[in-house]
Amino acid sequence: MSPQPTFQSRLETRSSHFTVAGIRFDALDEREVVDHVRGALQEGRGGRIVTANVDIVRQALKHPEARAHVEAGTLVVADGAPVVWASKLARRALPARVAGSDLIWSLSGELGQLGGSVFLLGGRPGSELIAARRLAEASPGLRIAGALAPPMGFEKDPEIVRRVCEEVAAANPDMVFVGLGFPKQEWMISKLAPMLPGAWFMGCGASIAFVAGTLRRAPLWMQRSGLEWLHRMAREPRRLFARYVLHDAPLALRLLLLALLRR
Repeated sequence: MSPQPTFQSRLETRSSHFTVAGIRFDALDEREVVDHVRGALQEGRGGRIVTANVDIVRQALKHPEARAHVEAGTLVVADGAPVVWASKLARRALPARVAGSDLIWSLSGELGQLGGSVFLLGGRPGSELIAARRLAEASPGLRIAGALAPPMGFEKDPEIVRRVCEEVAAANPDMVFVGLGFPKQEWMISKLAPMLPGAWFMGCGASIAFVAGTLRRAPLWMQRSGLEWLHRMAREPRRLFARYVLHDAPLALRLLLLALLRR
């Protein structure tokens, strides 16, 4: 029987990156992200995962600090159907959308097999505990190092930020899921990463709420057809209409048109 291809050899069979609006995306599917994190943890190497959607691309184009947060990612994957579509139009296809809301489950499952631990940072008070319990129930062997939902506006108080960082660092997790929304979550990761050089971090947006069940994720057919944003907007129209329709939609169209020109 021939040996199974390694993670690196699988990457070498296709272009390893695709650039969208100057942002380099790693051409990885969900399984390959999990494999990469597993291998790095076994070697004692930490890192950061950025799951970039169109809104994150838009903010990165507009704000240098947001762009720096994206570029600090060890892995930057496409958590947005328009980014994947643009890559395919340009004939340099990213293999698939890689959603943080999926990775929080698959990475937890892999860590369970390793006997590893996770820390959940974010969500509404109480939801982080429910999410932690559900991840542990679904991932035999997974250890919950801690779960914390900081109060709204905590980032404006240096003392609270310091205490949050100390609590996470003291728990010494293998993986930290930070669900505070972009770019706040990446800002927190930038503070935590030097304190836990062997850990992995992922900004996961609403994923903690999805796991807890306090926010319902779109049906699978909407996820697969690139309409998950529509489901989110229908549930929170006041907060999300301007973001998705007035800001993100024009950029998504621009990305697709530019991709056609790159063919």
